[in-house]
Amino acid sequence: MTAPLLEARDLHTFYGASHVLHGVSLTVAPGETVTLMGRNGMGKTTTIRSVLGLTGARSGEVLVRGTRVTGWPTHRIAQLGIALVPEGRGIFPALSVRENLMMAARPGRWTQDRAVELFPRLAERLHHLGSQLSGGEQQMLAIARALLTNPELIILDGATEGLAPLARQQIWSALRRLRSEGTAALIVDKEVRRLLEIGDRHLILVKGRVAFSGTTADFRERAEQNLALLRA
Repeated sequence: MTAPLLEARDLHTFYGASHVLHGVSLTVAPGETVTLMGRNGMGKTTTIRSVLGLTGARSGEVLVRGTRVTGWPTHRIAQLGIALVPEGRGIFPALSVRENLMMAARPGRWTQDRAVELFPRLAERLHHLGSQLSGGEQQMLAIARALLTNPELIILDGATEGLAPLARQQIWSALRRLRSEGTAALIVDKEVRRLLEIGDRHLILVKGRVAFSGTTADFRERAEQNLALLRA
């Protein structure tokens, strides 16, 4: 049996004395799209930070392709083929679009030309500084930059939140293409309908605990309860 691309087991994470994650577990298989839902403050970003070693979990473990990476520095985990598009995008505002892309590039099928073909707006803005881009363009740049590391798994924390409708549409279209091409994804967003369309499996976090885990069909079977969890 093939090991999951990413697996988190029973993560407990604290900020000081505050117990934020209470035994969170998740898996992402090669080529699979998994979504992470929940209201603000429920632990979604902390889950991602714990998985990537940005915030150390006090207990539990993280594995990449069956290799235990708990306690590894984030850059070593990233080198195993995982890319993050963080909240706030994290682009370099004083660098041009082209420079932002060039600094991330690793050998592989994703090249600068292919990245800007995915987001044609970036092709028109290659010489603009990151600070000169709209919020939607910055998010497209953050995704394109992540893809240029040629990852097997891309993690998006707040994929389209706060963006204009056209930018959101372009990003969901790009994510559908990535899914069709076999790139695994772990996606955090608030657009439940879009997440159900694109995701293979879904998790809902409530106060740092997994309150639901299942397929799209499973989600729809108990849609009323799940939507209540997202409002609670």
